[in-house]
Amino acid sequence: MYLPRTKNYNKLDPVMRWNLPDRVFFACGACQVLAYAFMQRFKLPDAKAIWIKPDNGHTGNHIYVSFGDQVFDYHGYSLQEKFISHYWKRSRQRFPDWDAVLIELPIDVLISNEKSRTYDGLWLRQPDQFLENAMPRALAYLDKFPSPE
Repeated sequence: MYLPRTKNYNKLDPVMRWNLPDRVFFACGACQVLAYAFMQRFKLPDAKAIWIKPDNGHTGNHIYVSFGDQVFDYHGYSLQEKFISHYWKRSRQRFPDWDAVLIELPIDVLISNEKSRTYDGLWLRQPDQFLENAMPRALAYLDKFPSPE
């Protein structure tokens, strides 16, 4: 779970959100766009978009890409077991009773506000629903990482 440390951060302010550093931008509200860009660029046969859906009353939604024993998100690559363990540990440091489930999402849901709303508790912004289209930004951010092995 990543909470921005920007003073007076308001995630509903499109200018403030757009002006976050890339890592924070893709951690706090645009993770689905990064996951989609990754899956489109690398087309790994076993890649899956996974939604961390917190229990009711909790924050911490996140979407990452899982493939084999690895994952990819705004951090870059991690071993899946370590990633999940770290995510739960950090979330429970802030909210001791925090818990979540992992839900696989079809790739087209990642870039469709309408399709995302068919999942209880999910409401994703499309790339063009940010101040500027977030897809070119996601593709440029991917250039900072090597291709998956």
